[in-house]
Amino acid sequence: MKMSRALAGFLCAAVLGLAVTPWLAGEFYMDLMIRIMILGIFAMSLDLLVGYTGLISFGHAAFFGLSGYILAIVTPESGPITLWYALFMCLAGSAIAAAAIGWVSVRTSGVYFIMITLAFSQMFFYYFNGSVELGSSDGIFIFFRPDVTLGGFALIDLGDEYTFYYFVLASLVGSYLFLTMVLRSPFGKVIQGVRANEARTRALGFATQRYKLVSFIIAGTLAGFAGFLEATHTGFVSPAHLGWHESGMILIIVILGGIGTLYGPVMGAFVLVFLQDKFQEISDLWLLLMGFFVIAVVLFLPHGIAGLFARLTGARPADGTEVGDKGLAPTVPAKSREGADGGGTA
Repeated sequence: MKMSRALAGFLCAAVLGLAVTPWLAGEFYMDLMIRIMILGIFAMSLDLLVGYTGLISFGHAAFFGLSGYILAIVTPESGPITLWYALFMCLAGSAIAAAAIGWVSVRTSGVYFIMITLAFSQMFFYYFNGSVELGSSDGIFIFFRPDVTLGGFALIDLGDEYTFYYFVLASLVGSYLFLTMVLRSPFGKVIQGVRANEARTRALGFATQRYKLVSFIIAGTLAGFAGFLEATHTGFVSPAHLGWHESGMILIIVILGGIGTLYGPVMGAFVLVFLQDKFQEISDLWLLLMGFFVIAVVLFLPHGIAGLFARLTGARPADGTEVGDKGLAPTVPAKSREGADGGGTA
């Protein structure tokens, strides 16, 4: 599916705007933008599950926080560790955890899937919360950012805030392109068929549990990548990164931005973080104001900010969604649509 000109222009302008931000804004806003872009990667990983596979996970923060703790464990107090080793360990640990949790979780559905993912996440939370060696509830500091070296030569310095900013920006763009490629592939079409009608997709001969498991692993690994970036950025990780509050917040971001769009959750991260900052300046009851805003979006923009953008521009996303009178809806594979209409055979 080709990307509409309106959407392509918007995304290019957004990336260009992010690229020039460090030179136009102060250190505070540059730091804030780094946080938002990391949340955007985290939100896109959850959108792969919620918006495209039809799996509503309430324990996605487990992989986000676990990756941060892995970075803290492998980083010595005496000096930095190489990026390649640190990133491999964080992604491998997140993927293994996602495979183990997903293997159990995808055998359930609906509210049972929500509860079992929440239960696993809370298990991780209470383990690290009670681990004295890892700082218990106080968390643990990471004193050095990874070195990016090749053959003994330093390629980039992640200790420099400008360099790290562009590293995170490249990670955001790369994550979006990677997920777009995944969703355009036959695998992506199948998981969208699972979301539309799992029984019909299974009748067509697809092992739906395996597809859901692979989708779960991809999403968990990408969430781990976001956790690696967050721990590298702040130099700190605590059990709060694994809690249900973090999972709930990222789910709200996906809903606000627009489920099943990829770029929508990134927009949701920008809106939520900036509104939090502004509401805190306005009133001590900023959480109440944020609650009213979320309710208003759910009532008046049921397809999120991305849905509003699609209506105004007639945009057709490149990541597996279609725009119609009812907003954004996942594209269903042709075979699945035929089966749903009663004209297909297994």
